[in-house]
Amino acid sequence: MTADAKAAEAQDEQRRFLVGLLRGSGGALIFGLPMLMTMELWFLGFYMERGRLLLLMLVNIPLLIALAHRIGFEPTFTWREAVRDAITAYALAILTSALVLMLLGVLTADMPPREWVGMIAMQSVPASIGALLGRSQFGQSEKDDEDDDQDATEEISTGYAGELFLMGIGALFLSLNVAPTEEIILISYKMTAWHGLAAVAASIAVMYGFVYAVSFRGTHQLHEHTPSWHALLRFTLPGYVVAFAISLYVLWTFGRLDDTSWTQIMMSGIVLSLPGSVGAAAARLIL
Repeated sequence: MTADAKAAEAQDEQRRFLVGLLRGSGGALIFGLPMLMTMELWFLGFYMERGRLLLLMLVNIPLLIALAHRIGFEPTFTWREAVRDAITAYALAILTSALVLMLLGVLTADMPPREWVGMIAMQSVPASIGALLGRSQFGQSEKDDEDDDQDATEEISTGYAGELFLMGIGALFLSLNVAPTEEIILISYKMTAWHGLAAVAASIAVMYGFVYAVSFRGTHQLHEHTPSWHALLRFTLPGYVVAFAISLYVLWTFGRLDDTSWTQIMMSGIVLSLPGSVGAAAARLIL
């Protein structure tokens, strides 16, 4: 390869990475803006227990690395590249969150640094996931679209654990949107046991329908001789368990389960699992 060819290849690589950065910034803004404009998340940055916030940030890092390995700013072939993209996504999320919060007047110069750090750290977790999702949603070429249409009837080759991981990412992202609101706790107190059972059944039905029944782009098709209960038992029910576990973790992180009875904890998890299961099903379609 000549020197000119190498230089052209390097420039092309730099251009692709720059475009990926712009898409990541757009993803962080689009997917994170609803949470950046949510008052409950602002207040969480003030009073949230710092140990739980740190744990959420630490948990987010390996999730971003694994997600970046699948949908980074550019195709990644090594875990080192995935780590680079994950760090980049987190940095974009922190920068985007800080700029938007300052633009909205939420962050002001007279606030102590502790509050700045808390609010930005809280907002940067969902925004970092959005930064990586930006490449998945905004970065496909026409060839990619053709490949997606060709593979629409095939199971994605991420493996069983990979499928559950992607569903967990979707559940976490959507749960973070609504878990800080008071309505989750209010609904859980208003619901009876029968409402809870109906919510569980509805969540499972929605997950199965999104992925296998309705004709959304990216919907998975069962093989001709595969019984419908196979997908229900192998993916839908385990996916709901993942969404429920993540819902409980998010509620605990935000202090929603403190000094609460086990019955109310389960009911709160069921309520949050309703949007969480939608996020889990959506993740299987778009990632």
